Amino acid sequence: MSFFSNLPLPLIFLVSIVLFAAAAEIGHSFGLRDKQEANIATLQASILGLLALMLSFTFAMAVSRFDDRRGALLDEANAIGTAALRARLLPAPHDAACLGLLRDYVGIRVALTKALEKPAPIDAMLAQSNALQERLWKEAKEIASKDTSMVPTGQFIQALNDTFDAQEKRITAFRHRVPRIVFFALYGIAAVGIGFSGYASGLERRRWRLPVYVVSLLAASVILLIQDIDRPDSGWVLVDPQPIIDAAEALASYRVDTLPSPALYR
Repeated sequence: MSFFSNLPLPLIFLVSIVLFAAAAEIGHSFGLRDKQEANIATLQASILGLLALMLSFTFAMAVSRFDDRRGALLDEANAIGTAALRARLLPAPHDAACLGLLRDYVGIRVALTKALEKPAPIDAMLAQSNALQERLWKEAKEIASKDTSMVPTGQFIQALNDTFDAQEKRITAFRHRVPRIVFFALYGIAAVGIGFSGYASGLERRRWRLPVYVVSLLAASVILLIQDIDRPDSGWVLVDPQPIIDAAEALASYRVDTLPSPALYR
């Protein structure tokens, strides 16, 4: 199933066309050899109706997961931005140290957005993000030991919690995809439905290739679109990374009275 997920979309589209064309040709050949007159219009309509239902169901699943990924990206950008704003309220030198850490952190998140199609760099970037989270938390613990007031220390700690939670939410949304078995069922129903269309044309001894092939092309195109939407790391329909880029640019523009030395947060 993972092999199926990693196939290029153009190749999947080509294989879909070949599969549906083969199903139509096989069905037509059986129809030509069948000497009995049979009315299969009802069965054909039922199968094509089931195909339409499966297409709409799978499309809704893919769009829902796409919306989850987009929402998770926006939530993470907002959480990082809030944490940075509250870091500026901390007493010196913790304000500069935490802001420097958050700048490094959002830089990794931007790089992660641009490298999602490469699993190895993703693992390395997540490790870097987790290391920065640990340093930020240590910084927050040190601040809390000196100042137990809810404003601004408590709010900064809450913002850090939201930022850390946003990472897991985003990674979960990235990994949450339409089950492969749903696509296999979709291909099976489509092949059977198109095969019955070819079979009906063979029974009626009529010209059939143009309408059946048009249906095959449309079915393959819709399935390709669904798979494109479902893939968070490749294709033509991708989540816009602008919110996290905007957050990084905003953090780069923030200034504090004293800048930390690299030893404070690296």
